[in-house]
Order: sequence, then C-alpha cells, then structure tokens
Amino acid sequence: MTKIILALDFSDKKTAMKLVDNIDPAIFSLKVGPVMFIRYGLKFIKELHCLNFNVFLDLKLFDIPNTIFSAVQSVADLGIWMLSVHILGGSDMLKAAKSAIKSYKDNPPLLIGVTVLTSYSNNDLRSIGISSSIAEQVYLLSNIGKLCFLDGVVCSGKECRQIKNKFGENFKVVSPGFRLHGDQLHDQLQITTLETIKEDKIDFLVLGRSITLSKDPVTSLKNFIKIISK
Repeated sequence: MTKIILALDFSDKKTAMKLVDNIDPAIFSLKVGPVMFIRYGLKFIKELHCLNFNVFLDLKLFDIPNTIFSAVQSVADLGIWMLSVHILGGSDMLKAAKSAIKSYKDNPPLLIGVTVLTSYSNNDLRSIGISSSIAEQVYLLSNIGKLCFLDGVVCSGKECRQIKNKFGENFKVVSPGFRLHGDQLHDQLQITTLETIKEDKIDFLVLGRSITLSKDPVTSLKNFIKIISK
C-alpha cells in the first residue's frame, strides 16, 4: 500500500505545526525541504522527532564525494528516516553517500536519488544539453542509483511502473507532484494522479500544495484520505 509523506512547504513554523499537531505519525511521515530547514534548522527536526514523526530531509544533496560523505554522516547523526541526494552528482558521489551510513547499523537513513525534477519538460532537458526524453533520463539515472546501492529514487508516478518492473519491488519509488482533478498545477508538469497511485506501484506519495495551499489543510487532508481509501 502506498504510504503518505506530507511536505511541510510552509513559510512559517506556526502554520506548519498547526497541521502537524492534527495528524497521526502512525499514518503520515513528514518532508522537510530547504526552506524550512534553513529557517528553523536542527531544532525543528528534533521537535518533529519528539512527536514521533519519520522525517524525510529533502535537500537533494549534490557536491564532491568528500563533502557528500561528511554531509550524509551529519544527517545520519540526526536520526533522519530518509534523505535525498541528486543522482546527477555521479557514481563516486553516490558511493560516498552510501559509504557514509555503513557504520549506522540501526535504522540508517534511506538514501533516495533524485532523477528529474517534476517541474521539468523535455524542452527543459534539451536546454541544458540533455537530448533524451524525461522517461529515458529517469530510467538512466535510476539505473545509476541502483548500481550504487541507493534505496530508491524520486520521480513522477508516470515512470514508477517501468522502474519497478526493471529494478524490483524493493527499489523504492517516491513520487511528488500529486494533483487532484481541478487542482492548480503551479510549476508541476509531471504530475501524479489518483489513477496513477491505484494503477502503479508507488511506495511513497508526497502530498504538498494540494493540501498545504488549501484554505483548510487539515480538512483537505482528511478528504484526500477518504478518496484514496475507496
């Protein structure tokens, strides 16, 4: 069954905690991205842990191998559940990230590789010198991630089935960009829909602005759970 990660894409902590205080950590995990991490730092992560939430720290780490090794160790020291690194950093960087958590025998963070941002189009890829399509690029980068022993990848739901068929059920897929019918797309082009969730094998669905930008995020989240449970 698909598990839910709620993205805390808020501009202030008070608004974020109003939602956090009304959800069950047994059902939801939380994603903290660069905005809230830069604003509120380690203290915020510790507060979420004290409330028994698993935290996905989505920083899309991308740097030279030595720096990534130290950065991943620092994250592992925080007790983070899941961490994102960018596969475009290359095999040496990914291997350094994996090596950094070898000494964490008990509950090391899941290392999830970012493939192609869901705001990208095929034209965006061509503009930065990549001639392959989004689907081809996601597959290529997923293969690199698998070879470097990452735990899974971030991609749109559109590519999920192909990745699962090729790399196996244990290779996790995290899919952001979810939209209900009638939702504004904002900057998301490669979206995940209810049909995608039900037809494909998405392990973790990231819920963001469809919930957080609604007038009543708590009610919107409850309504979503009712819909997906049908």
